[in-house]
Amino acid sequence: MSANSPSADAFSHLYSSHHGWLYSWLWRKLGSREDAAELAQDTFVRLLSAKPSDELAEPRAYLTTVAHGLVVNHWRKLALERAYLSALEARPEMLAPSPEERALVIETLCQIDAMLERLAPKARQAFLLAQLDGLTYAQIAEQLGVSDRMVKKYMAQAMLQCMLLVAS
Repeated sequence: MSANSPSADAFSHLYSSHHGWLYSWLWRKLGSREDAAELAQDTFVRLLSAKPSDELAEPRAYLTTVAHGLVVNHWRKLALERAYLSALEARPEMLAPSPEERALVIETLCQIDAMLERLAPKARQAFLLAQLDGLTYAQIAEQLGVSDRMVKKYMAQAMLQCMLLVAS
């Protein structure tokens, strides 16, 4: 998008017309000026990446939808961080990871969480029952009310997502 193209002009107008409103909306949702500023910026970056048509019929509705998704991801990340930090508090101090290790673990947990969200609910549940609870496929099938064959399909879907996560 060149600086003087119609798309750049439309984006510039959209940004100047709606950034303040979006920032305020996010600030009310999040209660943090810093997080609101960051997510407002991320919303417009997503808009640039999506390359919508030059004119949006309902720009605030579009921006709200994109921003809402970012807010949900933000809250999920915070919940993962709190859970991880809570688990760390239970460890002896000499075993506590460095700040760099913590950041890597939190980033990895967020990637795993996003991967799990891409799975269908039953596939996600089957994967978690196998990995966290150590259930057999037969036990998972009984608990989910599906066939063993279906559990194998669910696990194949989950493993594919794991492979894609590792490959990225």
